[in-house]
Amino acid sequence: MKKTMLKTLTAAALGLALGVSAVSASAADISTRLIRFGYGLNQDSKQGRAADYFVQRMSELSGGKFKVKAFGGASLGSDIQMQNALIGGAQEMMVGSTSTLVGIDKRMGVWDLPFLFDSAEQADKVLDGPYGQKLLDNLQDQGLVGLVYWENGFRNMTNSKRPIEKMSDMDGVKLRVMQNPMYLDLFKSMGANAVPMSFSELFTALETKAVDGQENPVTTIESSKFYEVQKYLSLTQHVYSPWIVLMSKSFWDKLNDDEKAIVMQAARDSRDFERKDSREQSVKAMAFLKEHGMEINEVAPEELAKMREKAAAVIQTQASVLGQDTLDGLNAAIAAAKQ
Repeated sequence: MKKTMLKTLTAAALGLALGVSAVSASAADISTRLIRFGYGLNQDSKQGRAADYFVQRMSELSGGKFKVKAFGGASLGSDIQMQNALIGGAQEMMVGSTSTLVGIDKRMGVWDLPFLFDSAEQADKVLDGPYGQKLLDNLQDQGLVGLVYWENGFRNMTNSKRPIEKMSDMDGVKLRVMQNPMYLDLFKSMGANAVPMSFSELFTALETKAVDGQENPVTTIESSKFYEVQKYLSLTQHVYSPWIVLMSKSFWDKLNDDEKAIVMQAARDSRDFERKDSREQSVKAMAFLKEHGMEINEVAPEELAKMREKAAAVIQTQASVLGQDTLDGLNAAIAAAKQ
């Protein structure tokens, strides 16, 4: 009898707790919000899949009140154009490269520095830790709210002329790079003819031979179909490249605390989903690219060492641009991550 009574009381207490939770959730102050979320890659890419997942989570967490519309394929413009639209309040959200933010906050250039991380897990610890958060917070002064970092991945080189087996093979290769002065300096120092260009223009430029090659993670090489216009893939892994999920600060400031909490939870969930997907897809992409005719080569350790020497000089020159404090903080965060 006592056991039956105890079970009854326990069930009642659990039901009450769940009821209070449900009332609390339903009582959250959530308004209907329309959000345009832009990104550069095709919908059938890890960026597109993560954007769709973010749309789903925002709807679930808000009870359907946050209506997010994802626009892929740079249909809302290049990363720089979307950033400006967010700053001006003409667009609510985007995900894109951290590299194009250097014109807004030069400290974001630290993520473009070459040969920083030995593994993606090290990068996660630095990006998600206090150092990465500080750089996100800095963007609010420029009209942007940095939410989380997604993974683009380790960048590798492709071109239509020859495999890059040693650094001298880069001599004279017209290589598209992001619109970032550090990238220009890095690849010029290695012998390439670095050409700054927006991602949305890249496939056509490769197809028409306006440029010989480019550098991106293997998943982007696959999803953007660069294998159709590129023969050689050289695994240099010269930069670990994150993406950044941004919201317009003017839109963020309209949200109350309940709504901001939903946005942040959905953003973190999408980050975890995207990174897992990215790492699984990287393995599959390598096999796919090989099957579709790309010649894939490793780069000898002694040649990577030569590239690292050039990179070290570029990093040193960046101290005056990024600030020594910024670099010191990065080095300390990386050291902690390695432990």
